[in-house]
Amino acid sequence: MKDLIKQIFSISNNDQFEEICLKVFKHQAENCSVYKAWMSHLKVKPEEITSSKEIPFLPIGFFKTHEVLSSTHPVEITFSSSGTTGMSQSKHLVTDLSIYDQSFNLAFEQFYGSIENTCFLALLPSYLERDGSSLIYMVDALIRDSKHPDSGYFLHNHEELHQKLTQLQASGQKTILIGVTYALLDFIEKYQLNFPELVVMETGGMKGKRKEMVREELHQLLQEGFGVTSIHSEYGMTELLGQAYSRGVGIFNCPPWMKIYLRDVNDPLSLIIGNNSKSSGGINVIDLSNLNSCAFIATQDLGRLFPDGSFEVLGRFDNADIRGCNLLVQ
Repeated sequence: MKDLIKQIFSISNNDQFEEICLKVFKHQAENCSVYKAWMSHLKVKPEEITSSKEIPFLPIGFFKTHEVLSSTHPVEITFSSSGTTGMSQSKHLVTDLSIYDQSFNLAFEQFYGSIENTCFLALLPSYLERDGSSLIYMVDALIRDSKHPDSGYFLHNHEELHQKLTQLQASGQKTILIGVTYALLDFIEKYQLNFPELVVMETGGMKGKRKEMVREELHQLLQEGFGVTSIHSEYGMTELLGQAYSRGVGIFNCPPWMKIYLRDVNDPLSLIIGNNSKSSGGINVIDLSNLNSCAFIATQDLGRLFPDGSFEVLGRFDNADIRGCNLLVQ
């Protein structure tokens, strides 16, 4: 498995992706009982799969109802989704944290350069106030590995955050502010900045604190409040160990071990193949860093895919659970 992990994080072109993707698929088709049962229900024969386009995707809802594992090693940590009282949570059982460490470190450096000596500020109250957040695990590591004395969390102490940002701007320090959407809006209602070098990365979601907003309106407010020309975003979730990043206008790019496909909203087992940028569909994610769970996930997000592999998130499906989840024979 160590060789396969090394291959995953050494992918540099599409041919390599296809080769390693099929290796991961064959491993999970044999070792992930939930995925195996799902394919059996679909009457898919793994030995007949020859391309990533043919691989079936596991509805993300299974992470709420089953242990999605392709490894027999002990679970090192369980990441869980946020959810209101009474809602079932997704649980991602992680048997090798070093894979997650490699995934977010390599991806972050690919998009933003060296982690060391970058100052990371985090405004993530709703995440800090619960256990099991994969985002907090990642931000903890970024803060630690930055080795910058001013890196750290801010809960509701907006005045202190404002002072810190002002000091960092004056010193010319490379700074990344990672914040949950509603907390960033709360901050700019009290304080205005003109810090064009600042990277503001919103992690999405109002968490029930504010009315949801369309991306264009939200980003315009944040750009004006922080004095920046673009707002960055992270596309990640409990069920994935990989993240895609947007450096503006809501267009996300994946690291080399991730790939996005779109599925037909009326026929969820069929992919939309082609480069028609006007097409939209359900977002299916291949995340090969999910080696020990399931790398092939049908999300609840609706998106648009572009010819270069970048994508845009348009929203979420109205129905809470993707059609087909309840078809798995228990």
